[in-house]
Amino acid sequence: MLLALFDGFAFGGISVNVGLGGSTGSSGHGATKSSALWDYLPDLGLPVLYGAKDTHLLGQHTVRMSPISTAHLNPYGETFCLPTSNSHVLIPLLLNNTSPIGVRYSLTPLAYSESSRSSGKIEYLELSAKELRAIEQSRVEQLQLVRAAAAKKEHDEYDEYDDDEEEDHAEPTGHGNLQKTQDMTYIRLTKPGTLRLERVVDHSNVDARLLLPREVTVVPCPRAEFTSESMAQVKEVRCATPRLASGAGEELQLGINIFGVPPLSLRWTREVGSRRESFMVEGIEGAEHEHQAHSEDDRRVSSGPGQRAPTEVKVPLTVLLDALGTHTYKLESVTDAMGNVAHAGEHVGTDVASRKISPYQASTRSVTVLRRPSVSFKHCGPGHPASLLIGAEAPLTISTVDADTIDAPWDVSVRYDPPTEDGKPSKRYKGWTKTLETQGERKELTLRASAPGEYTIVGVHGEYCEGDVLSPETCKVVERPLPTAEIEWKKIHECSGDTGVSAALVLHGTPPFQVYYRQQRDSEPARETSKTFASSRGELTLQPERSGHYTFKFTQLSDANYKKTDLKGPSIELDVHPPPAADFVRAPQSGRGKKSISSCAGNMVDVDVELRGTAPWNVEVQIVGPKGSEVIPFSGIETPKKTLSLPIPKSIDRDGGAFEIDLVSVEDAYGCKRTLSVPGVAVNVRRVLPTVKFYGKADQRHVTVLDHEQAVLPLRLSGEGPWRVKYHTQEAPGRTLSATLRSPNDELRVNGKGTYELLEVSDSQCPGTVVSGEATYRVDHVARPLAKLSSDVQATYERFNGSHILPPICESLSDHVDLDLTGRPPFQIMYNIAKDDGFGATKLLDQPTFSSIQPRTRFQLRTSEPGRVYYEVKQIGDAAYPLAKNKDAIIPRSERLLFEQQVLMRPSARFKNHNRMSYCLNDILTAHDTAGADGLVALEGTPPFQLTVSVRNLAASEVYTETLELHDTVWRVQLPHYTFRSIGPHQVTIESVQDASRCEQVAPDPLYRSIWVDVAETAAIIPFSRREDYCVGDVIPFQLEGTPPWTIGYRINGKLHTQEAKISPWSVGAAQAGELAITSVAHQQKMCKTAVPDLRYAVHALPAAQVGHGRRIVQDIHEGDQAEIVFTLVGEPPFTFTYQRAELSPRKGVQGRVLETHTVSGVTTKEYSIFSALEGTWTITSISDRYCRYPPTQDTQEKSR
Repeated sequence: MLLALFDGFAFGGISVNVGLGGSTGSSGHGATKSSALWDYLPDLGLPVLYGAKDTHLLGQHTVRMSPISTAHLNPYGETFCLPTSNSHVLIPLLLNNTSPIGVRYSLTPLAYSESSRSSGKIEYLELSAKELRAIEQSRVEQLQLVRAAAAKKEHDEYDEYDDDEEEDHAEPTGHGNLQKTQDMTYIRLTKPGTLRLERVVDHSNVDARLLLPREVTVVPCPRAEFTSESMAQVKEVRCATPRLASGAGEELQLGINIFGVPPLSLRWTREVGSRRESFMVEGIEGAEHEHQAHSEDDRRVSSGPGQRAPTEVKVPLTVLLDALGTHTYKLESVTDAMGNVAHAGEHVGTDVASRKISPYQASTRSVTVLRRPSVSFKHCGPGHPASLLIGAEAPLTISTVDADTIDAPWDVSVRYDPPTEDGKPSKRYKGWTKTLETQGERKELTLRASAPGEYTIVGVHGEYCEGDVLSPETCKVVERPLPTAEIEWKKIHECSGDTGVSAALVLHGTPPFQVYYRQQRDSEPARETSKTFASSRGELTLQPERSGHYTFKFTQLSDANYKKTDLKGPSIELDVHPPPAADFVRAPQSGRGKKSISSCAGNMVDVDVELRGTAPWNVEVQIVGPKGSEVIPFSGIETPKKTLSLPIPKSIDRDGGAFEIDLVSVEDAYGCKRTLSVPGVAVNVRRVLPTVKFYGKADQRHVTVLDHEQAVLPLRLSGEGPWRVKYHTQEAPGRTLSATLRSPNDELRVNGKGTYELLEVSDSQCPGTVVSGEATYRVDHVARPLAKLSSDVQATYERFNGSHILPPICESLSDHVDLDLTGRPPFQIMYNIAKDDGFGATKLLDQPTFSSIQPRTRFQLRTSEPGRVYYEVKQIGDAAYPLAKNKDAIIPRSERLLFEQQVLMRPSARFKNHNRMSYCLNDILTAHDTAGADGLVALEGTPPFQLTVSVRNLAASEVYTETLELHDTVWRVQLPHYTFRSIGPHQVTIESVQDASRCEQVAPDPLYRSIWVDVAETAAIIPFSRREDYCVGDVIPFQLEGTPPWTIGYRINGKLHTQEAKISPWSVGAAQAGELAITSVAHQQKMCKTAVPDLRYAVHALPAAQVGHGRRIVQDIHEGDQAEIVFTLVGEPPFTFTYQRAELSPRKGVQGRVLETHTVSGVTTKEYSIFSALEGTWTITSISDRYCRYPPTQDTQEKSR
């Protein structure tokens, strides 16, 4: 935004208007105060264009006195060690205020002795600047590789040494927090020894001061791993001691190789199950430390820990296996005398490395102590033998107890001893011994025994450990015999002959028993049945109900062990003659527990009997009346089912009543006669039939109900309930309805109107009759209320949609229709009001309800909005059918009253806005802008329109009126017959509007009924000053005459610009060097334009100055030296410039305190130099040439004016 604002100033898009006194018509230019563009930049929120970022005053020259340079070896006091003979370490060297070209250092071997040539010699080495840069480049590349590898490992399996490797290759803490004057370089060391810093020389061939300490000792990295002998000797799995629950008492010998500069310390842990213990051993040294003799010089040299040579120590470790589970011994870390800490197994010896053993294997030993497995038989033992069925196998389960799954699978040895026969070994079976193996980690196995005898577990052995045999270790298998039966048949004989058989059974086996037998009659298919016996003795009786030749045979026998074993038992055949029997059938049960029938007509009653035995039968039936009884015989009955017709006692037949029928005896074809005691039959004799009729006189059998209510029709019934009545309506005779009634005075509940007629009746015993003349009842409905348009309403009926079309009406005029209502007042009418939505559909506006107490009511129409309005009567309620209780009783859409009306829009005319319009004197009142909304009139209604407008000249008190006919809904003010003859305001007013509907126009809005037109003379522009020369950045003020706003045209170096001014005076900024000329001025929105021929000005560029050719120069000098500061001047000589020296600032971008300021005048050349031995920063603050000064001052501008 600031750049856009400055661009407006620089290229004529924006000017600053400053009113500083004086009237518009005054010609005293000396009273008007002008100002340059630079004076207004702070007020506009823009930065002043001079200072550190000023393009006119560029560059600075800083002179610094070089401080003392230092070098510090190993500034962070780190320890270093070499993991292998091929590895190297980087020793940091911290430099301050120096850039070395050479580093000299010495390397003394470990345990160096001047008296011993075998201890090695001191080496002196030098590193050049190129070698130092190569070391740094290699370090950066290696660091990048490590970081890339670490990123790639993120998805790999985590390793416990990953974090340590990253720490070893990462930079130490604090290396990245160096000061500006500090730098870090590194010395690469590939062999152990004591490094001593001798000399550091910078590019000035000056030695840097060496800070203490100047030495650092690098030793081989310490290491610790289990010996290769312990790797080979230690077994990973051990077994617990017999008869003990743990492995207490057994020891394990482990050996540890430790290497490093003594004294050494070792950390290790022991983990048994979830218990973890940590241990630490310190002061580990070799045997030579105690026995080796040293000279005086050796003692002096070896006084420090870093002067001793590394040694290898073998340490024995005895551990006790005192608990079951996994014992894990892990070497954690080893620390040497220098403080170097290494994880155990991280750096392995040559013998271990040659075997390609992982760090984990070298530092960890695990021993698992397993419990001894124990086995026994399950679900079998002394007193509980296993059962063996003939031809099958007996599964024997052997289960392991207290066994570890790591010891699986287990081998179990089993011995088989066959049974003895009379004390002698069995010849049928032979003994054996087998070894069985469990499957996977399963702790049970199944031995399938196919022979009786004794099975004994001899021993058990797992993958690693031998186990124990627990009790029960012996399982006896006994062979179970097949079940058998002893059967004795016996015939059952009665008077008719053999009636069946009975069987006495003695069963051998294991109860319960199930006996299967087969029964066959003549040539019919055999039928197999079974019976269960809980004990060893049982009896079975079979007596068929039908006669014939029967065969009975036992086929199979089951006990607890065997299923359906074949029986070769005896069978029996005989001719069965069942004894005769008889009973009543097909009669409902009476309340007294006897069978009951009814007789409604006739002197005979029929009863059905069922006979069993051998035909033909003779039956005796007894009739028991209120005063006596009679036995009636029936002989020669050939069928098993027979209907007997029996006489009703005369007294009961005449008057009605009840009597009983009993079966006395039955005799079959063999003369076998049996007395019967079956329940009899109760007979109810009815001589009065049931009747039904509607209650009430003929003129009273009528009821009127609401159409949704049930009608209750009273009945009168005779007979014994319940009754079953059938009826229909005379309007629908083909549809028969029925109802069950419980009371003699019950009611018939019906739905729907019509004449109901009774058809049939029957009670609980007999059918009856309908009483003639009283079989009909009339039901009518109360009519629902209706509404229709009154005959006085003028409407056109449209058959297409059933709508009544009312005459159209103008918007907001009151209108109504009259409705004729039929029903029981008061009435409630619910109706829908809808309107066209403009897209071919209708939109529901409201659903009101109004009430009326009269049969004719006035219905008010809605005319507040234009459009087609639809009215639809949805529901009508009255006293009988109130809407509150009949919300669901909606009039069907085809029966609803529908009427509609077109509401015509009232015409209106208004201006789109009330912006003032500007014209010049003698202009015709026509539109200047055909795209904008100024002077645009919007019309609403039905074209064509009759629009009357007037133009009022306030200065001359004249009014011009004109009426136009328009066929569009918009009109732009266009009165070609009217010309502005005087200046000043004019008012254009809409007087009236009328459309094709001839409706009265809408009341006009006073704010948009008229607009104002300003008529003005030509504009003028007058300068405030007579100056012809200006500098870039100056502001040239002008006085404007006319009516705002003004449009000023001007030219800068041949390029035309225009600018709008809303107030006078107006100013233009001189932003470019060259010629600036005012060409034209207009007012009244760019109208009434006037050409300006003689306003031209010369604009000169601002001078510029540079220090150090516009760059930021930083120069370091030593005491006694001088620095040359060069100033470059740009512009028209002679020049005058001011420079200053400021102290050095510790904060970037902040100028220090000014120490001195100087002004140089009369410089005719464009380059000027000074020499100084002082420290500070030189900058230029101002410059002047022949025409201009930068930065310009207020006094200079006032003087130039």
